[in-house]
Amino acid sequence: MKAQQIIEWGEPLQEREYDTPEPQGGEVLIRITSCGVCHSDLHLHEGGFNMGNGNFARLADMGVGLPMTMGHEIGGVVEAVGPDVEGVEIGKSYVVYPWIGCGECEHCAEGMDINCLTTRPLGTRRDGGYATHVICPDKRYLFEHGDVGIDLACTYACSGLTAYSALKKHEHLTEKDHVVIVGAGGVGLSAVMLAKHVTKAKIIVADTDPEKRSVARQAGAHDTIDNGQPGAADKLKEMCGGGVRGVIDFVGRPETAAFGLDCLAKSGKLVLVGLYGEALPLALPRMPIFQLSIQGSYVGSLQDMQELMELVVAGKVPPIPVTTRPLDEANDALQALVDGAVSGRQVLKP
Repeated sequence: MKAQQIIEWGEPLQEREYDTPEPQGGEVLIRITSCGVCHSDLHLHEGGFNMGNGNFARLADMGVGLPMTMGHEIGGVVEAVGPDVEGVEIGKSYVVYPWIGCGECEHCAEGMDINCLTTRPLGTRRDGGYATHVICPDKRYLFEHGDVGIDLACTYACSGLTAYSALKKHEHLTEKDHVVIVGAGGVGLSAVMLAKHVTKAKIIVADTDPEKRSVARQAGAHDTIDNGQPGAADKLKEMCGGGVRGVIDFVGRPETAAFGLDCLAKSGKLVLVGLYGEALPLALPRMPIFQLSIQGSYVGSLQDMQELMELVVAGKVPPIPVTTRPLDEANDALQALVDGAVSGRQVLKP
């Protein structure tokens, strides 16, 4: 098998060749046909996360070793199964849920691998999809994708799942309310398309890129706004009669989170998803006085994935734009993300 791997943090990926692994026990060997390129891969490639105030959380300090194969939006065909696997068809195509835990704790037993304290996701803690093959630890992480092509379907393992899970944190809102989506990249655009299946609230997209705002309107956004313009939060509050009940920040920079907070009406909630980094100063008295809340949202549970893929298979999720690249263009794909030159999702194909 071949893999595009991080050999040194921050340096270009290098192709390495290994023996193709043989699945053991309940494992499934997937021959990868498609793997999405996620913005979080940039942070992994760099070797950690900017926590603000000069602090950098290093993956090496968290026990992540090199070489490492990134890629967590994985789709592929079952090539072999371990001796304990039943009910999985050789040659069938699946999307792989990558947010895998230890498999032994109570969180994993409840399908909440994302809450596992020793989680080992594909592409972030164990080798992932920038390769020709990957081992899936258990068949419960495999999802059928119906008639939807695998190049698109694989993106639902993170881009779609992250958007769906974040939207569910505003599912209680009504048609009188508004939810602002900050950032209309691949994940934000997925949220626009999924919103009607999760919340009755009207969707407003905030992005500094006029082209992305245009794409968001075409995808079904009720309205858009340039959050980079002076007074954007005040303008948005005026548009919405005094503020909004919900904001989802798919960027995660201090300025986007601050914009989101400034847009909120009383009892509003800001859901933070993006991982760009740094720190957010808070005027603490404002939080209780206006009964505001901030909630983090990280990918989604197995149940979320099941619900999402049912919508996908039923044809209820419009496709996001997908651009395919050969696997050996992985470095070019990462650079395109750095340059902000991606609309929708890039997908690597071995």
